[in-house]
Amino acid sequence: MYPEHLLVPFRQELTEAGFTELKTAEAVEDHLKNQKGTSLVVINSVCGCAAGTARPGVKMALKLSDKKPDHLTTVFAGGDIEATAKVREFHMPYPPSSPSVALFKDGVLVHFVERHHIEGRTADMIGGHLADVFEEYC
Repeated sequence: MYPEHLLVPFRQELTEAGFTELKTAEAVEDHLKNQKGTSLVVINSVCGCAAGTARPGVKMALKLSDKKPDHLTTVFAGGDIEATAKVREFHMPYPPSSPSVALFKDGVLVHFVERHHIEGRTADMIGGHLADVFEEYC
């Protein structure tokens, strides 16, 4: 687990963009089992691809798309251990992956972007892809 003071700027990059942090397994379960509409869950990370492409790409998608998820949420791998594990239960059969991006509709996973879809791609590519996903599902 990373020291919390190191995670603050990485967390803020998403919370300042309107994301709500789900910091406990209970918060994740309550949200995903009870939410209506679409919910974007970003599994945030300290790695370079999270900073360089994942977080900027997600924020770009929100600016590009006329349609947006109803709920913007995030958990932090390496910080919110139990919350991250609970999100991973909901995004099965995909293996653990951070950073990653999951889109749920009425609590059902409809799209998942794994780390290997983030690595080696630009923020523009990720943003464009997610904007297309939002147009389809939101």
